[in-house]
Amino acid sequence: MKSDPVIITIDGPAGSGKSTIGKLVAEELDYLYFDTGVMYRAVAFAAISTGINTRDEESVSHLAEVVGIDLKPPTVKDGRDNDVLLDDKDVTWEIRSPSVDANVSIVAAYPEVRRALGEKQRQIGLQGKVVMVGRDIGTVILPEADLKIYLDASIEERANRRYQELINRGEEVEYESILSTLRERDRIDSTREIAPLKPAGDAVVVDTDRLNIQEVFTKVLEIIKGHRAK
Repeated sequence: MKSDPVIITIDGPAGSGKSTIGKLVAEELDYLYFDTGVMYRAVAFAAISTGINTRDEESVSHLAEVVGIDLKPPTVKDGRDNDVLLDDKDVTWEIRSPSVDANVSIVAAYPEVRRALGEKQRQIGLQGKVVMVGRDIGTVILPEADLKIYLDASIEERANRRYQELINRGEEVEYESILSTLRERDRIDSTREIAPLKPAGDAVVVDTDRLNIQEVFTKVLEIIKGHRAK
């Protein structure tokens, strides 16, 4: 009997569509959807909101150890995928702010932050029936995953997607500023010493340029169907 992969990882750079596609795939398979990026965003937001310099590696690393981060099913119908709680406070949209965008890759590059959050991510992933989304899930967190997918897109396309997302939420932002932030995030994510952003050797790479959400979703479902047939 053919079966669905028990652990699916979806990695890729910011704005590649991995969060949206991950959620759709999880709903299709009735799996847990887990966007690991929100954990790094929560730590970045916690540092900013408490006055900790995000370039203070020691203080940020300690913060990652002690802060309480929890994900729960959405309780508000405002487009959110989950409730993101920071020490029991709802920070779902606060962690999507431009200031967090500009600092999250700095925070995520610290080895002790990645270790602290990575352990929690791996424990959840190994329970199975999960679609886990991030930047190093297939390479570091769950290298034994049944199916690994890497979504990619040009930086211009990704910047436009993020611009439209923020505009639709009523925020005043400039495209060039978002493009600059994404370019710097890409540089940090791909050159960091610990768990740099890259496709796993056995990942299926999907270029999402010029594809809408439904088209990407269809492609990913075809990949899953192909895995079943093996």
